[in-house]
Amino acid sequence: MSKSKQRNLTEGNVAKMLIIFAFPLLISNMFQSLYSLVDILIAGKFIGSNGISAINNSSQVILIITKIAVGITQGGNIIIGQYFGAKEEAKKKNAIGTLTILSFFLGILSTVVFYFGAEPILIKLGAPALEEAKTYLQICAIGLLFVWMYNAFSGILRAMGNSKLPMRCVMVSSVINIILDYIFVAVLGMGTAGAAWATMISQVISCMVAFSFLLANKSSFDFELPKMRVKGSETKKIFRLGIPSAIQMTIAGFSWLFVTFMINKYGMDASAGNGISIKIKDMCQLLLMALNLATSSMVAQNLGAKKYDRVMEIVNTAIKINLILATCTIILCQIFGGSMVAFFSNNPAAIAAGTLNLKIEIFGQLFYAVFLIYNSLSIGAGQSEFAMFNSFLNCILVRVVLCIIFEKLWGLTGIYVACMIATFVSCPVGWLYARSGCWKRDIVSK
Repeated sequence: MSKSKQRNLTEGNVAKMLIIFAFPLLISNMFQSLYSLVDILIAGKFIGSNGISAINNSSQVILIITKIAVGITQGGNIIIGQYFGAKEEAKKKNAIGTLTILSFFLGILSTVVFYFGAEPILIKLGAPALEEAKTYLQICAIGLLFVWMYNAFSGILRAMGNSKLPMRCVMVSSVINIILDYIFVAVLGMGTAGAAWATMISQVISCMVAFSFLLANKSSFDFELPKMRVKGSETKKIFRLGIPSAIQMTIAGFSWLFVTFMINKYGMDASAGNGISIKIKDMCQLLLMALNLATSSMVAQNLGAKKYDRVMEIVNTAIKINLILATCTIILCQIFGGSMVAFFSNNPAAIAAGTLNLKIEIFGQLFYAVFLIYNSLSIGAGQSEFAMFNSFLNCILVRVVLCIIFEKLWGLTGIYVACMIATFVSCPVGWLYARSGCWKRDIVSK
């Protein structure tokens, strides 16, 4: 990768650097979300509530392994970013090679497990449209290898300050996904299977485009088989940072699976409404997630350069920006929430359930805005075990417990309220972590 395509995040105005670096990440996230968003939209128009429910239940399962992939590859991303900040070129290349090979084998394993485990997983989840959900999950499982590899490649690019190339990868694949969704479902009438094939093919293309960018820039990425080795020391570091991060993200995924299970008990319309609401909330959260990724990359480089005061300036600035963004999304959803949900379905009952869900849970964006940035500080510092603990706190100890209690008190509405307030508990915990200064410990020399 040429120097011009790398970005030194240890210098310049913090707010400006955050926005410049986060903007391509936001565009990437928006286009990546179109994978499942277009599936839900076309399913609502051409398949019905069964299709929406099947895609939602299967997507929640696929999201688990995707979060594991993001978590593990994020461990590599932080290591590579800190080596980049510390100007450790040889170690940086070793970490890149190790991350790539590990991601390949983990991707193969994920494909096998989720393809053959699709039916028992969905039965445990209580999926209302079981056969359609199984078909969707098995087809998407075929593409999990490419999900792992794409996350590894995009993590390498972000670690060296390049957020534009991952954006281009996702833009290309998302446009193809939209086209294929329409052809397979609306034109050819392939139903849920068509939506799954469109998503899987798009994931393959996203991975291939990202790989072509790296292959064309060999100064930082030596893709030659003799050099592509798994280094024991780098593997330990990647797993030490990545496993807690993956567990943290998986905890969140499992808690949402539990929520999905509870909502499924209220029938197909509630399940479909939940699926629509999730996609809208995910789109609203893309702004926050872009700042989250930008913050962790900037923290990693600045800690590598031992610029501790700048690290806290990054964190505080990111929180302020995120709170402004969260407030804007809440206002929009309160005003236009019903119309947003109705855009995806013609079923009045599903629209009513989805609108209620959205208008209650969207207030939780304020808490996400804060605690995600504190988690980014710990991840960028190579202390992802804190993010794991913080997620366990709000996802399991609070969200799951409150869902059980509030459902008994207020039914379906109680579940939505519990999900809205659960993440609050992680905000003061994150503040205490930032104040402690324990994130200043060095990791690249270990």
